[in-house]
Amino acid sequence: MFKHLLVPTDGSTLSEATVNRAISFAGEAGAKITFFYAQPDFPMPIYGEGALIDPTTPEQFAQSAAQEAQRILDNARSKAEAAGVACDTDTTVNEIPYEAIIDAAERKGCDLIFMASHGRRGLASLLLGSETQKVLTHTRIPVLVFR
Repeated sequence: MFKHLLVPTDGSTLSEATVNRAISFAGEAGAKITFFYAQPDFPMPIYGEGALIDPTTPEQFAQSAAQEAQRILDNARSKAEAAGVACDTDTTVNEIPYEAIIDAAERKGCDLIFMASHGRRGLASLLLGSETQKVLTHTRIPVLVFR
C-alpha cells in the first residue's frame, strides 16, 4: 500500500521509538523510508534592558545544527540498514518545522508521513500546539501518528 514513508525525527526518546516502529512498519510493507530533521534557524537576538548576549555566531549555530542533524539522521539510517530497510535522509533549515516536514514529503515523493505525537493535552496543547497537529491540518498526504 504505502511505498515511501517520511519519518520526521528530532532525536528525542519518543522520536526514537517512532523511528523504530516506522522501520518495522516499512519492513512489513516493503517500503522505503526518508528520515527527516528540520534544523532550526539562527534565532534573532533581541536587545534591550537586561538582555543576554549570545556569543554564538550564525555560522557556529548553523554548523552545530548541521552536526546534530547528521548525528540524529545517521543513527536512524544505521537502524534501518541493520533491519534491511531501504532508506535515505534529508534535512533543511526552517524555523517552522511542520512546513519543513510537509515540504520534504512532497519533494521526496512520499506517500505517508509517519510521525510521533507528543501527547500534549488540555491547556498545554492549546497554547503550545503540536507539530503533528499542524502537519495533519495542512497536508493532503496521509499521516500515521504513533503514540
